[in-house]
Amino acid sequence: MLTFKNYNIADWISFSRIALAPVLLLLILLDERLIFSWLLVFTYCTDMLDGFVARRLKITSPRGSQLDSFGDQVNFAVAVLGLIFFEFEFIKANYLLILVVFVPYIIQMLIAFGKYGKATAFHTYLAKLSAIVQGVFILWLLFFGPVYWLFYVMIALALLETIEEIILIFMYDNWVSGVKGIYWALRDKRRLKKAESG
Repeated sequence: MLTFKNYNIADWISFSRIALAPVLLLLILLDERLIFSWLLVFTYCTDMLDGFVARRLKITSPRGSQLDSFGDQVNFAVAVLGLIFFEFEFIKANYLLILVVFVPYIIQMLIAFGKYGKATAFHTYLAKLSAIVQGVFILWLLFFGPVYWLFYVMIALALLETIEEIILIFMYDNWVSGVKGIYWALRDKRRLKKAESG
């Protein structure tokens, strides 16, 4: 995944989220909320851009999907640390609801690493929708303050998306990328061939 000499432009866009993580962490330590927030806007934009560029230039690949997912995870972790530091009172007031989503997410990651040796990169429609809502909520919270109806929508989507990811892990014996959702997985030739050979 980190063989830089083979990177294409979409891979470099994805990698930028990983490379900027230390900068974001430094901004948290320096208590630079505004700069942190604007840089986080940039990283969320790269998340939307890398997939578009890869599809547009027809350079999609399993490595690119894995790099994109890893970049998303790193970006999410840094964003959460930023919220803990800059919006501690909000996190403290809602930690139980956050744990309702966070614990299944950790379980999903452990199942994926146990089965595949790495995180999933299904990139389902539900995951994309969840990521968009999550990004909008986090950025709105950092710039303007909490919007609770959006927070509840984010929690519900994140929980549904995690449950779908766990189901997909059990549906696929081998690591795959680019699964749109359970409906499409039921018709996926990659999974059906494996089932027929078994």
